[in-house]
Amino acid sequence: MNWALLPVFIPTFFFVSVTPGMCMTLALTLGMTVGVKRTLWMMLGELAGVGLVAVSSVVGIAALMLQFPSLFWVLKIGGGLYLFYLGYELWRSRGKMAISHERTSRSISAQELIAQGFITAVANPKGWAFFIALLPPFISFDLPLFGQLFGWVTIILLLEFSCLLIYALGGRTLGRLLADPKHVRTLNRIAGTLMIGVGIWLITG
Repeated sequence: MNWALLPVFIPTFFFVSVTPGMCMTLALTLGMTVGVKRTLWMMLGELAGVGLVAVSSVVGIAALMLQFPSLFWVLKIGGGLYLFYLGYELWRSRGKMAISHERTSRSISAQELIAQGFITAVANPKGWAFFIALLPPFISFDLPLFGQLFGWVTIILLLEFSCLLIYALGGRTLGRLLADPKHVRTLNRIAGTLMIGVGIWLITG
């Protein structure tokens, strides 16, 4: 790993992570509806997906995805439709993620949250494009590949986690501002609209 590249690597990938996108919007939405602690499960899945995409962009699995685009298409459409459905349920103040007048729902399982994060990260074409374009130039063929990948991907995941946490905390703050019972429907509709937006983004991106 070429440590001299750190001053360029860190701001480059921090900018990629912090820019509003599907994963950050999902973190914001879940921060509003299920809270930051529960959103950590989604972050776990999202980070696993980001790590997979980052490593794949270097070792060549991306070529397999390009060779069999139907697999990528099914994952993208299926994930997008599921997020769209969750957003619709939120809009109607129904479903596992909807906020009730008494309390925020916690019935959505950790496995569902992990799956949401993982699918959103892996099926995001912009994520693949960023990593394919930006990560390989930081790899030196004069050094062991595994050590470089481990170092760079670890930094990427730390940056990604920091940005997800920022967005989730922002969602929690917004949720508290609208925590009054008369604002519950409004909060559900804001969260639902964001979730539907992520679903459409995933399908059409």
